[in-house]
Amino acid sequence: MPQFDFLVIGSGIAGLSYAAKLARHFDALKEKISIAVITKVQADETNTKYAQGGIAAVWAEEDSFEKHIDDTMVAGGGISKRSIVEIVVKEAPERIMELISYGTRFDKEADGEYDLAKEGGHSDHRILHFKDATGAEIERALLDEVKSHSSIQIFTHYFAVDLITQHHLGETVYRHRDDIKCFGAYVLNTKTGKVEKFLAKTTMLATGGIGNIYQNTTNPRIATGDGIAMAYRAKGVCDNMEFIQFHPTALYQPGKKPNFLISEAVRGFGGVLRNKKGETFMEHYDPRLSLAPRDIVARSIDSEMKKYGDEHVYIDVTHCDYEKFIEHFPNITAYCHDHLGIDVRKDYIPVVPAQHYMCGGIKVNEFGQTNIFYLYAAGECACTGLHGANRLASNSLLEAVVFAHRAFLKTIEHLDDAYVPDNIPEWNDEGTTHPEEAILVTEMAKELESIMSNYVGIVRTNRRLQRAHDRLELIFKEHEDLYRQSKVSVPIMELRNMINVSYLVLKMAMARRENVGLHFNLDHVKK
Repeated sequence: MPQFDFLVIGSGIAGLSYAAKLARHFDALKEKISIAVITKVQADETNTKYAQGGIAAVWAEEDSFEKHIDDTMVAGGGISKRSIVEIVVKEAPERIMELISYGTRFDKEADGEYDLAKEGGHSDHRILHFKDATGAEIERALLDEVKSHSSIQIFTHYFAVDLITQHHLGETVYRHRDDIKCFGAYVLNTKTGKVEKFLAKTTMLATGGIGNIYQNTTNPRIATGDGIAMAYRAKGVCDNMEFIQFHPTALYQPGKKPNFLISEAVRGFGGVLRNKKGETFMEHYDPRLSLAPRDIVARSIDSEMKKYGDEHVYIDVTHCDYEKFIEHFPNITAYCHDHLGIDVRKDYIPVVPAQHYMCGGIKVNEFGQTNIFYLYAAGECACTGLHGANRLASNSLLEAVVFAHRAFLKTIEHLDDAYVPDNIPEWNDEGTTHPEEAILVTEMAKELESIMSNYVGIVRTNRRLQRAHDRLELIFKEHEDLYRQSKVSVPIMELRNMINVSYLVLKMAMARRENVGLHFNLDHVKK
Protein backbone atom coordinates (compact mmCIF):
# COMPACT_ATOMS: atom_id res chain seq x y z
CA MET A 1 0.00 0.00 0.00
CA PRO A 2 2.06 2.99 -1.20
CA GLN A 3 1.65 6.21 0.79
CA PHE A 4 3.13 9.50 -0.32
CA ASP A 5 3.19 13.12 0.64
CA PHE A 6 2.15 14.10 -2.88
CA LEU A 7 0.44 12.23 -5.70
CA VAL A 8 0.60 13.61 -9.24
CA ILE A 9 -1.67 11.99 -11.81
CA GLY A 10 -0.26 12.79 -15.25
CA SER A 11 3.25 13.40 -16.58
CA GLY A 12 2.82 16.33 -18.94
CA ILE A 13 4.00 19.90 -18.46
CA ALA A 14 1.59 20.66 -15.58
CA GLY A 15 2.26 17.52 -13.55
CA LEU A 16 6.02 17.48 -14.02
CA SER A 17 6.38 21.22 -13.31
CA TYR A 18 4.44 20.78 -10.06
CA ALA A 19 6.50 17.75 -9.01
CA ALA A 20 9.80 19.43 -9.87
CA LYS A 21 8.93 22.52 -7.83
CA LEU A 22 8.00 20.44 -4.80
CA ALA A 23 11.21 18.44 -5.04
CA ARG A 24 13.42 21.52 -5.40
CA HIS A 25 11.68 23.25 -2.50
CA PHE A 26 12.13 20.42 -0.02
CA ASP A 27 15.62 19.60 -1.28
CA ALA A 28 16.59 23.19 -0.40
CA LEU A 29 15.13 22.71 3.08
CA LYS A 30 16.88 19.33 3.36
CA GLU A 31 13.53 17.77 4.26
CA LYS A 32 12.73 14.23 3.13
CA ILE A 33 9.44 13.87 1.23
CA SER A 34 7.93 11.45 -1.26
CA ILE A 35 6.27 12.33 -4.56
CA ALA A 36 4.56 9.81 -6.83
CA VAL A 37 3.95 10.63 -10.49
CA ILE A 38 1.71 8.08 -12.20
CA THR A 39 1.14 7.82 -15.93
CA LYS A 40 -1.05 5.42 -17.85
CA VAL A 41 1.61 4.52 -20.43
CA GLN A 42 5.24 5.64 -20.74
CA ALA A 43 6.16 8.90 -19.04
CA ASP A 44 6.63 11.01 -22.17
CA GLU A 45 3.35 10.04 -23.89
CA THR A 46 1.34 13.15 -23.06
CA ASN A 47 -0.63 15.91 -24.76
CA THR A 48 2.36 18.15 -24.03
CA LYS A 49 4.59 16.04 -26.26
CA TYR A 50 2.39 16.76 -29.31
CA ALA A 51 2.22 20.55 -28.87
CA GLN A 52 3.95 21.98 -31.92
CA GLY A 53 3.54 25.74 -31.98
CA GLY A 54 5.05 27.18 -28.83
CA ILE A 55 4.48 29.02 -25.58
CA ALA A 56 3.31 32.63 -25.44
CA ALA A 57 4.88 35.38 -23.34
CA VAL A 58 5.60 39.09 -23.60
CA TRP A 59 9.28 39.05 -24.46
CA ALA A 60 10.02 41.82 -26.97
CA GLU A 61 10.29 45.48 -25.95
CA GLU A 62 7.63 46.57 -28.43
CA ASP A 63 5.14 44.10 -26.96
CA SER A 64 3.25 44.67 -23.71
CA PHE A 65 1.26 42.82 -21.05
CA GLU A 66 -1.76 44.91 -21.98
CA LYS A 67 -1.67 43.70 -25.59
CA HIS A 68 -1.36 40.03 -24.56
CA ILE A 69 -4.19 40.47 -22.06
CA ASP A 70 -6.42 42.11 -24.66
CA ASP A 71 -5.64 39.43 -27.26
CA THR A 72 -6.56 36.71 -24.76
CA MET A 73 -9.82 38.43 -23.80
CA VAL A 74 -10.83 38.95 -27.44
CA ALA A 75 -10.08 35.34 -28.38
CA GLY A 76 -12.02 34.16 -25.32
CA GLY A 77 -15.19 35.86 -26.52
CA GLY A 78 -15.01 38.38 -23.70
CA ILE A 79 -15.90 35.81 -21.04
CA SER A 80 -12.38 34.96 -19.88
CA LYS A 81 -11.85 35.92 -16.24
CA ARG A 82 -9.78 39.09 -16.56
CA SER A 83 -8.07 38.73 -13.17
CA ILE A 84 -6.83 35.27 -14.19
CA VAL A 85 -5.72 36.51 -17.61
CA GLU A 86 -3.67 39.23 -15.92
CA ILE A 87 -2.06 36.73 -13.54
CA VAL A 88 -1.06 34.34 -16.31
CA VAL A 89 0.24 37.00 -18.69
CA LYS A 90 2.24 38.86 -16.06
CA GLU A 91 3.79 35.72 -14.55
CA ALA A 92 4.64 34.24 -17.95
CA PRO A 93 8.24 35.49 -18.38
CA GLU A 94 9.36 34.18 -14.97
CA ARG A 95 7.78 30.77 -15.54
CA ILE A 96 9.41 30.45 -18.95
CA MET A 97 12.78 31.39 -17.48
CA GLU A 98 12.29 28.43 -15.12
CA LEU A 99 11.68 26.12 -18.08
CA ILE A 100 14.90 27.41 -19.60
CA SER A 101 16.69 26.75 -16.29
CA TYR A 102 15.52 23.11 -16.52
CA GLY A 103 17.25 22.87 -19.89
CA THR A 104 14.48 23.73 -22.35
CA ARG A 105 15.84 25.07 -25.62
CA PHE A 106 13.99 27.68 -27.66
CA ASP A 107 14.99 28.75 -31.17
CA LYS A 108 17.16 31.83 -31.49
CA GLU A 109 18.06 34.29 -34.22
CA ALA A 110 21.61 34.66 -35.50
CA ASP A 111 22.18 37.52 -33.02
CA GLY A 112 21.29 35.28 -30.07
CA GLU A 113 17.86 36.78 -29.43
CA TYR A 114 14.90 34.43 -29.23
CA ASP A 115 13.03 33.87 -32.49
CA LEU A 116 9.52 35.01 -31.62
CA ALA A 117 6.69 33.75 -33.83
CA LYS A 118 3.25 35.26 -34.34
CA GLU A 119 0.10 33.14 -34.42
CA GLY A 120 -3.60 33.69 -35.05
CA GLY A 121 -5.23 36.14 -32.61
CA HIS A 122 -1.91 37.61 -31.41
CA SER A 123 -1.17 41.28 -32.08
CA ASP A 124 2.59 40.84 -31.76
CA HIS A 125 5.41 38.32 -32.11
CA ARG A 126 5.54 36.59 -28.70
CA ILE A 127 5.65 32.81 -29.29
CA LEU A 128 8.80 31.07 -28.07
CA HIS A 129 9.26 27.75 -29.85
CA PHE A 130 11.63 24.92 -30.64
CA LYS A 131 11.25 24.10 -34.33
CA ASP A 132 7.77 22.56 -34.69
CA ALA A 133 8.21 20.33 -31.63
CA THR A 134 8.06 22.75 -28.69
CA GLY A 135 6.01 20.48 -26.46
CA ALA A 136 8.35 17.53 -26.96
CA GLU A 137 11.35 19.71 -26.06
CA ILE A 138 9.68 20.97 -22.86
CA GLU A 139 8.65 17.41 -21.97
CA ARG A 140 12.24 16.22 -22.45
CA ALA A 141 13.69 18.93 -20.22
CA LEU A 142 11.10 18.42 -17.47
CA LEU A 143 11.57 14.64 -17.43
CA ASP A 144 15.32 15.13 -17.09
CA GLU A 145 14.72 17.51 -14.19
CA VAL A 146 12.23 15.22 -12.45
CA LYS A 147 14.48 12.18 -12.79
CA SER A 148 17.29 14.08 -11.07
CA HIS A 149 15.34 14.15 -7.79
CA SER A 150 15.36 11.04 -5.59
CA SER A 151 12.18 12.21 -3.87
CA ILE A 152 10.18 11.62 -7.07
CA GLN A 153 9.08 8.17 -8.23
CA ILE A 154 7.55 7.78 -11.68
CA PHE A 155 5.11 4.89 -12.02
CA THR A 156 4.54 4.06 -15.68
CA HIS A 157 1.63 1.92 -16.90
CA TYR A 158 -0.50 2.82 -13.88
CA PHE A 159 -4.07 3.91 -14.61
CA ALA A 160 -5.95 6.04 -12.06
CA VAL A 161 -9.40 4.53 -11.53
CA ASP A 162 -11.09 6.75 -8.95
CA LEU A 163 -10.20 9.41 -6.40
CA ILE A 164 -10.39 8.35 -2.75
CA THR A 165 -12.71 10.52 -0.63
CA GLN A 166 -14.74 10.14 2.58
CA HIS A 167 -17.27 8.28 0.45
CA HIS A 168 -14.95 5.29 0.55
CA LEU A 169 -14.96 5.46 4.35
CA GLY A 170 -18.73 5.10 4.44
CA GLU A 171 -19.38 8.78 5.06
CA THR A 172 -22.38 10.37 3.34
CA VAL A 173 -20.27 12.69 1.25
CA TYR A 174 -23.21 13.38 -1.03
CA ARG A 175 -24.90 15.27 1.79
CA HIS A 176 -21.84 17.34 2.65
CA ARG A 177 -20.53 18.62 -0.65
CA ASP A 178 -18.75 21.56 1.02
CA ASP A 179 -16.47 19.26 2.98
CA ILE A 180 -15.19 16.65 0.52
CA LYS A 181 -11.57 15.66 1.04
CA CYS A 182 -9.26 13.72 -1.27
CA PHE A 183 -6.82 11.17 0.15
CA GLY A 184 -5.26 9.86 -3.06
CA ALA A 185 -6.56 7.43 -5.67
CA TYR A 186 -7.28 3.82 -6.49
CA VAL A 187 -4.87 2.96 -9.29
CA LEU A 188 -4.77 0.00 -11.68
CA ASN A 189 -1.35 -1.56 -12.15
CA THR A 190 -1.82 -2.51 -15.79
CA LYS A 191 1.01 -5.05 -15.67
CA THR A 192 -0.48 -7.07 -12.79
CA GLY A 193 -4.16 -6.25 -13.31
CA LYS A 194 -4.48 -5.34 -9.62
CA VAL A 195 -6.00 -2.12 -8.25
CA GLU A 196 -3.73 -0.55 -5.64
CA LYS A 197 -4.25 2.26 -3.13
CA PHE A 198 -2.02 5.29 -3.73
CA LEU A 199 -2.57 7.32 -0.58
CA ALA A 200 -1.39 10.91 -0.41
CA LYS A 201 -1.84 14.06 1.63
CA THR A 202 -2.23 16.10 -1.55
CA THR A 203 -3.27 15.04 -5.05
CA MET A 204 -2.71 16.90 -8.33
CA LEU A 205 -4.78 16.06 -11.41
CA ALA A 206 -2.79 16.86 -14.56
CA THR A 207 -4.38 14.37 -16.93
CA GLY A 208 -4.74 16.37 -20.14
CA GLY A 209 -7.61 16.47 -22.58
CA ILE A 210 -10.63 14.60 -23.90
CA GLY A 211 -9.88 14.32 -27.63
CA ASN A 212 -10.85 10.71 -28.12
CA ILE A 213 -14.54 11.33 -27.61
CA TYR A 214 -14.34 12.62 -31.21
CA GLN A 215 -13.52 10.78 -34.43
CA ASN A 216 -10.97 13.39 -35.55
CA THR A 217 -8.53 14.65 -32.93
CA THR A 218 -4.93 15.77 -32.71
CA ASN A 219 -4.75 14.35 -29.18
CA PRO A 220 -2.84 11.13 -28.50
CA ARG A 221 -4.76 7.93 -27.79
CA ILE A 222 -4.39 8.44 -24.03
CA ALA A 223 -6.56 11.59 -23.99
CA THR A 224 -9.83 10.16 -22.66
CA GLY A 225 -10.79 12.75 -20.04
CA ASP A 226 -9.75 10.59 -17.09
CA GLY A 227 -9.04 13.37 -14.59
CA ILE A 228 -12.19 15.33 -15.38
CA ALA A 229 -14.31 12.19 -15.09
CA MET A 230 -12.73 11.16 -11.78
CA ALA A 231 -13.26 14.61 -10.31
CA TYR A 232 -16.86 14.68 -11.54
CA ARG A 233 -17.60 11.30 -9.96
CA ALA A 234 -16.10 12.58 -6.69
CA LYS A 235 -18.48 15.59 -6.82
CA GLY A 236 -15.90 17.98 -8.16
CA VAL A 237 -17.28 21.02 -9.98
CA CYS A 238 -16.69 21.19 -13.75
CA ASP A 239 -17.29 24.22 -15.95
CA ASN A 240 -17.18 25.52 -19.55
CA MET A 241 -17.20 22.02 -21.01
CA GLU A 242 -19.18 23.15 -24.05
CA PHE A 243 -16.16 25.04 -25.38
CA ILE A 244 -14.35 22.44 -27.48
CA GLN A 245 -11.59 23.84 -29.63
CA PHE A 246 -11.25 22.29 -33.06
CA HIS A 247 -7.88 22.99 -34.59
CA PRO A 248 -8.65 24.29 -38.08
CA THR A 249 -5.74 22.59 -39.79
CA ALA A 250 -5.09 18.94 -39.05
CA LEU A 251 -3.57 16.99 -41.92
CA TYR A 252 -6.27 15.21 -43.93
CA GLN A 253 -5.62 11.47 -43.64
CA PRO A 254 -8.91 9.55 -43.64
CA GLY A 255 -9.10 6.86 -40.95
CA LYS A 256 -5.94 7.94 -39.10
CA LYS A 257 -6.15 8.76 -35.39
CA PRO A 258 -4.71 10.92 -33.99
CA ASN A 259 -4.58 13.43 -36.79
CA PHE A 260 -1.19 14.93 -37.53
CA LEU A 261 -1.25 18.63 -36.69
CA ILE A 262 -0.33 21.35 -39.15
CA SER A 263 0.63 24.00 -36.60
CA GLU A 264 -1.07 27.36 -36.43
CA ALA A 265 2.44 28.75 -36.76
CA VAL A 266 2.37 27.68 -40.43
CA ARG A 267 -0.31 30.31 -41.06
CA GLY A 268 1.65 32.72 -38.89
CA PHE A 269 4.64 32.05 -41.16
CA GLY A 270 2.58 33.06 -44.20
CA GLY A 271 0.53 29.99 -45.13
CA VAL A 272 -2.75 30.81 -46.91
CA LEU A 273 -5.98 28.81 -46.79
CA ARG A 274 -7.54 27.79 -50.10
CA ASN A 275 -10.60 25.70 -51.01
CA LYS A 276 -10.57 22.68 -53.33
CA LYS A 277 -10.83 25.02 -56.32
CA GLY A 278 -7.60 26.69 -55.23
CA GLU A 279 -9.41 29.90 -54.29
CA THR A 280 -8.74 31.87 -51.11
CA PHE A 281 -11.88 32.17 -48.97
CA MET A 282 -11.10 33.67 -45.57
CA GLU A 283 -11.79 37.16 -46.93
CA HIS A 284 -15.48 36.16 -46.97
CA TYR A 285 -15.45 35.38 -43.25
CA ASP A 286 -13.04 37.63 -41.34
CA PRO A 287 -10.79 40.63 -42.10
CA ARG A 288 -7.89 38.90 -40.31
CA LEU A 289 -7.97 36.28 -43.08
CA SER A 290 -5.94 33.13 -42.32
CA LEU A 291 -4.75 34.63 -39.02
CA ALA A 292 -8.20 34.90 -37.47
CA PRO A 293 -8.73 33.08 -34.14
CA ARG A 294 -9.17 29.33 -34.32
CA ASP A 295 -12.93 29.22 -33.71
CA ILE A 296 -13.57 31.52 -36.66
CA VAL A 297 -11.14 29.70 -38.95
CA ALA A 298 -12.55 26.28 -38.02
CA ARG A 299 -16.15 27.38 -38.70
CA SER A 300 -15.07 29.05 -41.94
CA ILE A 301 -13.42 25.84 -43.15
CA ASP A 302 -16.46 23.82 -42.03
CA SER A 303 -18.73 26.18 -43.98
CA GLU A 304 -16.53 26.05 -47.08
CA MET A 305 -16.43 22.24 -47.03
CA LYS A 306 -20.22 21.99 -46.64
CA LYS A 307 -20.81 24.56 -49.36
CA TYR A 308 -19.03 22.46 -51.96
CA GLY A 309 -19.36 19.00 -50.42
CA ASP A 310 -15.60 18.74 -49.98
CA GLU A 311 -13.76 16.62 -47.43
CA HIS A 312 -10.95 19.08 -46.86
CA VAL A 313 -9.40 22.42 -47.82
CA TYR A 314 -5.74 23.35 -48.33
CA ILE A 315 -2.92 25.37 -46.83
CA ASP A 316 -0.70 26.92 -49.49
CA VAL A 317 2.92 27.60 -48.50
CA THR A 318 4.37 27.38 -52.01
CA HIS A 319 5.13 31.12 -51.97
CA CYS A 320 7.06 30.92 -48.68
CA ASP A 321 10.86 30.82 -48.40
CA TYR A 322 11.45 27.06 -48.51
CA GLU A 323 14.76 27.09 -46.64
CA LYS A 324 13.28 29.09 -43.78
CA PHE A 325 10.11 26.99 -43.82
CA ILE A 326 11.97 23.71 -43.50
CA GLU A 327 14.13 25.25 -40.76
CA HIS A 328 11.03 26.23 -38.78
CA PHE A 329 8.92 23.18 -39.61
CA PRO A 330 11.19 20.19 -40.26
CA ASN A 331 8.77 17.61 -38.83
CA ILE A 332 5.77 18.95 -40.75
CA THR A 333 7.77 19.09 -43.99
CA ALA A 334 9.09 15.55 -43.54
CA TYR A 335 5.75 14.07 -42.45
CA CYS A 336 3.86 15.54 -45.42
CA HIS A 337 6.51 14.24 -47.80
CA ASP A 338 6.97 10.79 -46.26
CA HIS A 339 3.28 9.98 -45.68
CA LEU A 340 1.49 11.77 -48.51
CA GLY A 341 4.25 12.54 -51.01
CA ILE A 342 3.66 16.27 -50.66
CA ASP A 343 6.43 18.64 -51.72
CA VAL A 344 5.51 21.90 -49.95
CA ARG A 345 7.46 23.88 -52.54
CA LYS A 346 4.83 23.08 -55.17
CA ASP A 347 1.97 21.15 -53.53
CA TYR A 348 -0.82 22.40 -51.29
CA ILE A 349 -1.27 20.66 -47.91
CA PRO A 350 -4.78 19.13 -47.43
CA VAL A 351 -6.23 20.01 -44.02
CA VAL A 352 -9.42 19.46 -42.04
CA PRO A 353 -10.60 20.66 -38.60
CA ALA A 354 -10.02 18.20 -35.74
CA GLN A 355 -10.73 18.31 -32.02
CA HIS A 356 -7.68 19.85 -30.41
CA TYR A 357 -8.25 21.37 -26.98
CA MET A 358 -10.69 21.42 -24.08
CA CYS A 359 -11.19 25.00 -22.83
CA GLY A 360 -13.25 23.90 -19.82
CA GLY A 361 -12.64 21.23 -17.23
CA ILE A 362 -12.36 20.90 -13.46
CA LYS A 363 -13.12 24.29 -11.99
CA VAL A 364 -10.21 25.71 -9.97
CA ASN A 365 -9.40 28.99 -8.28
CA GLU A 366 -6.35 31.18 -8.87
CA PHE A 367 -4.18 28.63 -7.06
CA GLY A 368 -5.37 25.53 -8.87
CA GLN A 369 -7.56 24.41 -5.95
CA THR A 370 -10.73 22.46 -6.73
CA ASN A 371 -13.82 22.43 -4.50
CA ILE A 372 -12.45 19.18 -3.01
CA PHE A 373 -9.94 19.72 -0.21
CA TYR A 374 -6.33 18.64 -0.95
CA LEU A 375 -7.18 18.14 -4.64
CA TYR A 376 -5.59 20.39 -7.25
CA ALA A 377 -5.89 20.46 -11.03
CA ALA A 378 -3.70 22.08 -13.68
CA GLY A 379 -3.20 21.96 -17.42
CA GLU A 380 -5.85 21.03 -19.95
CA CYS A 381 -8.02 19.11 -17.47
CA ALA A 382 -8.53 22.29 -15.41
CA CYS A 383 -10.83 25.25 -16.02
CA THR A 384 -9.04 28.32 -14.69
CA GLY A 385 -11.04 31.00 -16.49
CA LEU A 386 -8.10 31.94 -18.73
CA HIS A 387 -9.49 30.67 -22.01
CA GLY A 388 -13.12 31.69 -21.67
CA ALA A 389 -15.00 30.60 -24.77
CA ASN A 390 -11.90 30.01 -26.89
CA ARG A 391 -8.19 29.50 -26.23
CA LEU A 392 -5.71 31.92 -27.75
CA ALA A 393 -2.95 30.04 -29.56
CA SER A 394 0.05 29.01 -27.42
CA ASN A 395 -1.59 30.07 -24.15
CA SER A 396 -2.10 26.46 -23.02
CA LEU A 397 1.48 25.46 -22.20
CA LEU A 398 1.78 28.82 -20.48
CA GLU A 399 -1.35 28.27 -18.37
CA ALA A 400 -0.03 24.87 -17.29
CA VAL A 401 3.28 26.17 -15.90
CA VAL A 402 1.70 29.21 -14.24
CA PHE A 403 -0.92 27.14 -12.42
CA ALA A 404 1.53 24.37 -11.55
CA HIS A 405 3.57 27.06 -9.80
CA ARG A 406 0.57 28.61 -8.04
CA ALA A 407 -0.69 25.18 -6.95
CA PHE A 408 2.78 24.45 -5.56
CA LEU A 409 2.65 27.64 -3.48
CA LYS A 410 -0.73 26.78 -2.00
CA THR A 411 0.25 23.14 -1.44
CA ILE A 412 3.22 23.96 0.78
CA GLU A 413 1.13 26.56 2.60
CA HIS A 414 -1.49 23.95 3.56
CA LEU A 415 0.71 20.88 3.92
CA ASP A 416 0.43 20.79 7.71
CA ASP A 417 -3.37 20.63 7.45
CA ALA A 418 -3.39 17.63 5.10
CA TYR A 419 -3.73 14.08 6.40
CA VAL A 420 -4.60 10.53 5.36
CA PRO A 421 -7.01 8.42 7.45
CA ASP A 422 -5.78 4.98 8.48
CA ASN A 423 -9.01 3.13 7.68
CA ILE A 424 -9.24 3.45 3.89
CA PRO A 425 -10.43 0.12 2.48
CA GLU A 426 -8.84 -1.87 -0.31
CA TRP A 427 -10.45 -1.85 -3.75
CA ASN A 428 -13.43 -4.19 -3.73
CA ASP A 429 -14.14 -6.11 -6.94
CA GLU A 430 -15.79 -9.11 -5.32
CA GLY A 431 -18.26 -10.83 -7.63
CA THR A 432 -16.81 -9.38 -10.83
CA THR A 433 -15.25 -11.29 -13.71
CA HIS A 434 -13.02 -10.59 -16.67
CA PRO A 435 -15.46 -9.59 -19.44
CA GLU A 436 -15.75 -11.85 -22.44
CA GLU A 437 -17.57 -9.16 -24.41
CA ALA A 438 -14.59 -6.90 -25.19
CA ILE A 439 -16.13 -6.19 -28.59
CA LEU A 440 -18.95 -4.38 -26.77
CA VAL A 441 -16.50 -1.82 -25.40
CA THR A 442 -15.00 -1.23 -28.85
CA GLU A 443 -18.39 -0.80 -30.48
CA MET A 444 -19.69 1.50 -27.75
CA ALA A 445 -16.58 3.67 -28.08
CA LYS A 446 -17.08 3.96 -31.85
CA GLU A 447 -20.72 4.89 -31.39
CA LEU A 448 -19.79 7.50 -28.79
CA GLU A 449 -17.26 9.09 -31.18
CA SER A 450 -19.89 9.17 -33.92
CA ILE A 451 -22.49 10.80 -31.68
CA MET A 452 -20.15 13.53 -30.47
CA SER A 453 -18.68 14.21 -33.91
CA ASN A 454 -21.98 14.42 -35.75
CA TYR A 455 -24.14 16.12 -33.12
CA VAL A 456 -21.84 18.02 -30.74
CA GLY A 457 -19.17 19.28 -33.12
CA ILE A 458 -18.16 22.63 -34.61
CA VAL A 459 -21.76 23.62 -35.49
CA ARG A 460 -24.68 22.49 -33.31
CA THR A 461 -28.47 22.64 -33.27
CA ASN A 462 -31.00 21.96 -30.53
CA ARG A 463 -32.25 18.92 -32.43
CA ARG A 464 -28.76 17.45 -32.82
CA LEU A 465 -28.02 17.98 -29.14
CA GLN A 466 -31.24 16.24 -28.11
CA ARG A 467 -30.46 13.30 -30.39
CA ALA A 468 -27.01 13.07 -28.82
CA HIS A 469 -28.58 13.12 -25.34
CA ASP A 470 -30.99 10.29 -26.13
CA ARG A 471 -28.34 8.07 -27.72
CA LEU A 472 -25.73 8.81 -25.05
CA GLU A 473 -28.19 7.78 -22.34
CA LEU A 474 -28.52 4.34 -23.90
CA ILE A 475 -24.74 3.90 -24.10
CA PHE A 476 -24.39 4.97 -20.47
CA LYS A 477 -26.89 2.37 -19.25
CA GLU A 478 -25.33 -0.36 -21.37
CA HIS A 479 -21.84 0.45 -20.10
CA GLU A 480 -22.90 0.67 -16.45
CA ASP A 481 -24.30 -2.86 -16.64
CA LEU A 482 -21.00 -4.08 -18.07
CA TYR A 483 -18.91 -2.09 -15.56
CA ARG A 484 -20.73 -3.49 -12.51
CA GLN A 485 -20.06 -7.04 -13.66
CA SER A 486 -16.46 -6.60 -14.79
CA LYS A 487 -13.04 -6.41 -13.23
CA VAL A 488 -11.37 -3.09 -13.91
CA SER A 489 -9.55 -2.83 -17.23
CA VAL A 490 -8.15 0.13 -19.14
CA PRO A 491 -10.65 -0.12 -22.06
CA ILE A 492 -13.65 -0.29 -19.71
CA MET A 493 -12.40 2.60 -17.58
CA GLU A 494 -11.47 4.79 -20.54
CA LEU A 495 -14.92 4.28 -22.02
CA ARG A 496 -16.51 5.08 -18.66
CA ASN A 497 -14.53 8.30 -18.49
CA MET A 498 -15.33 9.26 -22.08
CA ILE A 499 -19.05 8.74 -21.43
CA ASN A 500 -18.82 10.95 -18.34
CA VAL A 501 -17.05 13.82 -20.09
CA SER A 502 -19.27 13.52 -23.18
CA TYR A 503 -22.26 13.95 -20.89
CA LEU A 504 -20.69 17.08 -19.38
CA VAL A 505 -19.95 18.57 -22.81
CA LEU A 506 -23.48 17.82 -23.98
CA LYS A 507 -25.18 19.03 -20.79
CA MET A 508 -23.39 22.38 -20.88
CA ALA A 509 -23.90 22.80 -24.63
CA MET A 510 -27.64 22.31 -24.14
CA ALA A 511 -27.66 24.83 -21.27
CA ARG A 512 -25.89 27.64 -23.14
CA ARG A 513 -28.41 29.87 -24.87
CA GLU A 514 -26.13 32.24 -26.76
CA ASN A 515 -23.38 31.77 -29.31
CA VAL A 516 -19.95 32.71 -28.04
CA GLY A 517 -16.48 31.53 -29.01
CA LEU A 518 -16.36 27.83 -29.74
CA HIS A 519 -20.04 27.18 -28.99
CA PHE A 520 -22.08 27.83 -32.12
CA ASN A 521 -25.72 26.73 -32.27
CA LEU A 522 -27.64 27.52 -35.45
CA ASP A 523 -30.85 27.85 -33.43
CA HIS A 524 -29.31 30.72 -31.47
CA VAL A 525 -28.24 32.77 -34.49
CA LYS A 526 -29.94 36.16 -34.30
CA LYS A 527 -32.30 36.61 -37.23
